[in-house]
Amino acid sequence: QLQLVESGGGLVQPGGSLRLSCAASGSTLDYYAIGWFRQAPGKEREGVSCIDSTGGSTNYADSVKGRFTISRDNAKNTVYLQMNSLKPEDTAVYSCAAEVSYAVCAMDSPDWYDYWGQGTQVTVSS
Repeated sequence: QLQLVESGGGLVQPGGSLRLSCAASGSTLDYYAIGWFRQAPGKEREGVSCIDSTGGSTNYADSVKGRFTISRDNAKNTVYLQMNSLKPEDTAVYSCAAEVSYAVCAMDSPDWYDYWGQGTQVTVSS
């Protein structure tokens, strides 16, 4: 059974950076597409980015394009979300999700994913 654990969240000032990690156990991530989602208080869950199992295809929400970068290291069974130029509106709980898929990922469809981590809090504030 695949298990996902996010880490790397915290408090950062506007303009700062964080790198989130999504570490998998129980199975190799080689065959899984990974999505990052976030949910702020009182708001619906929002797709942030996703990466296919090969790492060759990525997608980003318009709100994070040019600031966030998703990547994966299958040897470490980990997917990363590098977040730069953070804004207060990026404050949310960030969760990663996984689904078996070869060359596609679904950024806007949380229901597509079967496996979820518990989330990590990101707070952007001065």
